[in-house]
Amino acid sequence: MTLPWLDPRNDDQPFPPPDRALNEPDGLLAAGGSLNPSRLLRAYRQGIFPWYSPGQPILWWSPDPRLVLFPEAINISRSLAKILRKGRFTVTADTGFEAVIAACAAPRAAGQGTWITPAMQRAYSRLHRLGYAHSIETWRQGELVGGLYGVAVGRVFYGESMFSRVSDASKVALAALATQLRRWDFAVIDCQMHTDHLVSMGAMDIPRPVFLQLLARYCPLPGHDGGWRLDTDLFTDLSSAPP
Repeated sequence: MTLPWLDPRNDDQPFPPPDRALNEPDGLLAAGGSLNPSRLLRAYRQGIFPWYSPGQPILWWSPDPRLVLFPEAINISRSLAKILRKGRFTVTADTGFEAVIAACAAPRAAGQGTWITPAMQRAYSRLHRLGYAHSIETWRQGELVGGLYGVAVGRVFYGESMFSRVSDASKVALAALATQLRRWDFAVIDCQMHTDHLVSMGAMDIPRPVFLQLLARYCPLPGHDGGWRLDTDLFTDLSSAPP
């Protein structure tokens, strides 16, 4: 099968329907195109995201099944709740987007590369300036030790990547995100592909058609525009698990 090619000079060119994505590799749909805001936002609204290695063309994906986290289903373990009650971390939103995406792009182990290329960093930083991309930062004693970033369209948040420099820092960021999005009536957090770590936090696999139905319903709704700020009493919810 020949992979459809998107013209990088024409961001209005439609994506192929997601159900035409390959089964192997799972979800590969198209190549080419650009990382301009209009192309990226068109992709997210249709359940498609870019993911490619340095030296490759831009590759676009829509896997089946899709890993999602419903904000109300976030699993805060007793051990994590205990950490939150002790106040070891401070959590903020949109105060260090550039630092978060740079940390996510850093190699995770010696000799490992990253899929978050400089072009990807520039593209999502531009979406951040436009009010679509957001970051959650986890701090300890004034030092950035964990966080995540993603894209919000309507009442859907598309998670892109997270990092942790100390134990539990990314879990705290995800717990804060899910709790805040629940307060803002967001419907779903897209986690893209299955990982045991995210499943342990409450994420679940759903069929791609069900995921696309969620997008059709919730992406057109008013979201939470502009820069994000977390509620000051957010840890009241986060630390509600039994001791």
